[in-house]
Amino acid sequence: MSMEISNALRAEVLIQSLPYIRMYNGKVIVIKYGGNAMVSEELKQQVMQDLVLLWLIGVKVVLVHGGGPEITDTLKAVGKETQWVDGLRVTDKETAEIVQMVLAGKINKSLVNLIQTKGGKAMGISGIDGQMIRAEVKDERLGFVGKITDVDVEPINDLLEKGYIPVVSTVGCDNQGNVYNINADTAAAYIAGKLNAERLITMTDIAGILRDKNDPSSLIAHIDTVGIRKLIEDGTISDGMIPKVQCCLDAIDMGVNRVIIMDGRVEHSLLIETLTDEGAGTMVAEDFNYDYEC
Repeated sequence: MSMEISNALRAEVLIQSLPYIRMYNGKVIVIKYGGNAMVSEELKQQVMQDLVLLWLIGVKVVLVHGGGPEITDTLKAVGKETQWVDGLRVTDKETAEIVQMVLAGKINKSLVNLIQTKGGKAMGISGIDGQMIRAEVKDERLGFVGKITDVDVEPINDLLEKGYIPVVSTVGCDNQGNVYNINADTAAAYIAGKLNAERLITMTDIAGILRDKNDPSSLIAHIDTVGIRKLIEDGTISDGMIPKVQCCLDAIDMGVNRVIIMDGRVEHSLLIETLTDEGAGTMVAEDFNYDYEC
């Protein structure tokens, strides 16, 4: 739905964004994008447009993507049933090949192409390239689901120095040539940490961290790592949210300044988070110097 916006309001929005443009200029922001946040083609177009805008104002943007729903659809199309253990996809040799094909091929190159149609300059790279993401078997029951042993961000830095937006697909490898399915949240946390990123922004299909998972209005806008651990202990953060917030904690432990969990299905949430006072989702930091209950 279109809205009439006055010139004065346009000017106010631009003025409000100036401090943030200064703050982020030349800094690295890692954006994790995947899962159900990628399902809508219209939203995907919008996210890539916002990402290019950040790149044009001097932000060093790194896009790390998953693609679980598309992997599931592809497996179904070839007649292969998806099996799960503790919420993780069992990945045999054939499934690992399909994961590589979908993530490093179809999804990665479609995102690169989309960024370029929006005026950006992007280059696709997978965790296999330059052995960027090294991994080992996480759990024998899961097959080729990888536990990250090391991340070498030199290929990403090379692309950033040449003015590209690196688009990273989260498959890993080992010295024996095995290919591993890597959790995209975990990979993004490692990459952001190794890059000393100013921000890690996780675009997902939830509003952020909620005090009541059934009440979107109970969103916690800011929380420190002590507060996160308290909410895990008392059960407020549970089930599928635990690995997501654990990735936030890992990223901060590895040196990322701030981590944001936000709903990638909300229009222009990326710009709202980075360039406005309002922000979006939940921001996690080592210490906000305030009582997290406030």
